Amino acid sequence: MDINDSIYKNIKKIVGEENILINEPMKKHTSIKVGGNADIFVKANTIEKVKAIYSLSKKENIKLSVLGNGTNVLVKDNGIRGIVLKIDIDEIDVRKEGNKIYIRAGAGVPIIKLSKIAYENSATGLEFAIGIPGTLGGAIKMNAGAYGSEMKNIVRNTTYLDNNGNTRKITNLEQKFEYRSSIFFKIDGIILESELELELGDKEKIENKMKENLISRNEKQPLDKPSCGSTFKRGNDFITAKLIDDCGLKGLCVGGAIVSTKHAGFVMNNGNATAKDFIELTNQVKNEVYDKFNKNIELEVQIMGE
Repeated sequence: MDINDSIYKNIKKIVGEENILINEPMKKHTSIKVGGNADIFVKANTIEKVKAIYSLSKKENIKLSVLGNGTNVLVKDNGIRGIVLKIDIDEIDVRKEGNKIYIRAGAGVPIIKLSKIAYENSATGLEFAIGIPGTLGGAIKMNAGAYGSEMKNIVRNTTYLDNNGNTRKITNLEQKFEYRSSIFFKIDGIILESELELELGDKEKIENKMKENLISRNEKQPLDKPSCGSTFKRGNDFITAKLIDDCGLKGLCVGGAIVSTKHAGFVMNNGNATAKDFIELTNQVKNEVYDKFNKNIELEVQIMGE
């Protein structure tokens, strides 16, 4: 895409020159360290700036892609055309009402940070998120979860920008949370902020649960190489990683992508992997699992770009 001076100047007026990167390698902004260039990479740290960038993209007919922390995302090798908008809204507000603790936070706040803030306020319900590396916005969209809990259990409401550029607030039920899914996969909306509803708990018990979760994560998950986290969704009646393991696929490589030898549900960047490597390897895994067990497994990772 040709970036004309007028568009650049308008974006600069909204977010400042320091928050604009041209032809930016997306491997710098994804946890798996893979991906081609974005035409324009823009960081916005307020709702007003997000709305202004969205309006500009509509007015100029520029494709707009939204990114959080890039932890569950694979960008294809040819990159992303148009604007990649990184949501950096980081306001946090905590209030207590009786035995309830409400945390309202911007979509760009790391979910690990929110877990720690909950602990500091003796709020229970976010212990499961201590090891999840994404942002609140991504966690809401994906209905992130671990250790038997998920976001749908604690989200009170979410404010988002709709496809007309209007802000809307929806309740927990209206977000239609399902396993690793929400209404935000079905509508054209940008998550801006959410309010979480937690219970007052015992601070020592909360701390112990968080430590237990971190120990489990470090013992069971491969954290030594770049990845998107858990690569495949859980099956309705099967454990995906076990099927992959039973196919003997641990350690299987395509180029620089490898199925973890520690946890078969993770595909890692073993060094200089490309998105093509990742896609070819995950397709091979899916095909072998289907051939052996007649089970379709799905990617949890979101693929962007071209």
